[in-house]
Amino acid sequence: MSESSSSIAGTDFTQGIPATDIADGGMVTGHVGEEPVLLVRRAGELFAIGATCPHYGAPLADGLLVADTVRCPWHHASFSLRTGQLLRPPAQDDLKCWRVEQRDGRAFVCEALPAVRPPELTAAQLPGSVVIIGGGAAGNAAAETLRREGYQGPVTLLSADSALPYDRPNLSKDYLAGTAQAAWLPLRSPTFYTDHHIDARCNIRAVKLDPAQKTVMLSDGSQVTYDALLLATGAEPVRLTVPGANLSHVRVLRTLADCDALIARLGTARQCVVVGAGFIGLEVAASLRTRGLQVHVVTPGAHPMERVLGEALGKMIRTLHESKGVIFHLGATVTEIESDRVKLSTGEVLGADLVVTGIGVRPEVSVAQEAGLIVDHGVSVDEFLQTSARGVYAAGDIARWPDPRTGDRIRVEHWVVAERQGVVAARNMLGATQRFTAIPFFWTQHYDTAINYVGHAEHWDRVDIEGDPGAHDCTVTYWYKNRRLAVATVGRDLDSLRAEVAFEQATPA
Repeated sequence: MSESSSSIAGTDFTQGIPATDIADGGMVTGHVGEEPVLLVRRAGELFAIGATCPHYGAPLADGLLVADTVRCPWHHASFSLRTGQLLRPPAQDDLKCWRVEQRDGRAFVCEALPAVRPPELTAAQLPGSVVIIGGGAAGNAAAETLRREGYQGPVTLLSADSALPYDRPNLSKDYLAGTAQAAWLPLRSPTFYTDHHIDARCNIRAVKLDPAQKTVMLSDGSQVTYDALLLATGAEPVRLTVPGANLSHVRVLRTLADCDALIARLGTARQCVVVGAGFIGLEVAASLRTRGLQVHVVTPGAHPMERVLGEALGKMIRTLHESKGVIFHLGATVTEIESDRVKLSTGEVLGADLVVTGIGVRPEVSVAQEAGLIVDHGVSVDEFLQTSARGVYAAGDIARWPDPRTGDRIRVEHWVVAERQGVVAARNMLGATQRFTAIPFFWTQHYDTAINYVGHAEHWDRVDIEGDPGAHDCTVTYWYKNRRLAVATVGRDLDSLRAEVAFEQATPA
């Protein structure tokens, strides 16, 4: 629970509570009927909203109040206290709100307030139609935002994936570990797209974009036209090129189909070699250990995840995995894969009836490049996420944008960043001229230990550590030339939220 919060378990807010029980800046959890409710006092006003984040169910009382908003402690979604309206992902839905009344020194939560209605837009300022290429985080967020913002024109969502948009971060975590059901993965039901008049098409690729004619040629030979377009084509896994890399038991994990194919092999697999000690590789290692497989991790680095998180957290992660039985082979690469073994550059030979590679991804920029858009380690966009072609935007893993904090152009391959870019791109299609200034955020989960990371540090010359990484209780700050670039936390959700707010306050408007 947050430092400024209190909790009254089981309190029925319809019966009222003493108003003095809620200090300014305080949060109290109770219920209305069967619904958990969070009662908040902010700047003298009382607000009642749903008590749990609709993303993964985090208790919002453990979160952070910022102005008239509350932020989720786990994954940093933000909601309006006044309306319950979702202000930013990764949550997708608004919170319910109730009217609060004060009388005789008590605060009562009364009837539910009506949901926020989409604004009325002026048709003359809007695109006649919108096409979104990509059915991942950015593409889905953009489609939903167009409808949330009141756009009523045609929206076409084109996805190369065989499934409608789903919760990709879960693939390497709970779903692969067998602790999450397949039914939990879809971001929305098929009827959601029908009800919101989103023409969502799966198993189809854009093969040619013509910005001058505003047309997109598709893999089935058909063509769609647009007035505004979002490129959100994501990234493709880098694949091994060593002998044996094409054997059937060598797998990557990017899509739901990849994950299901991997899970199908687990019934007979006993020994797995994971190639790569980044986020995907180690989340896969944790999930497979949870299922009881013997797991070896091969990486050329000196510490897992050192390139992104540094030595201290790398050592913590290694110790955590080793405590669960994972065996690391550091400073090594794979030289050959056979049907039942993997050969390493060190001369070691590892038994393996399953090999999973997680050695990075490449942005899928071929359509953009062939269309003549400016491409430089990703699709170049301006601060509004518009590409070099008017009316064409890019978001997610492919977008390389100007970072307002450093002045550098950056590209970030994180789910929440992609969702937030999809939101901003959609709003700008509708004439909002909103700059993308969100602070990058990601989380990674290993067994029951989560690491949250805000900011972006491609390199650093100083690392400050507060707390004890070995106890899974620390804040790690990354600096370059006396500029704080990023903060990683373990077991300190509020520190992560506060770091995010501090970065926002330091970001040029």
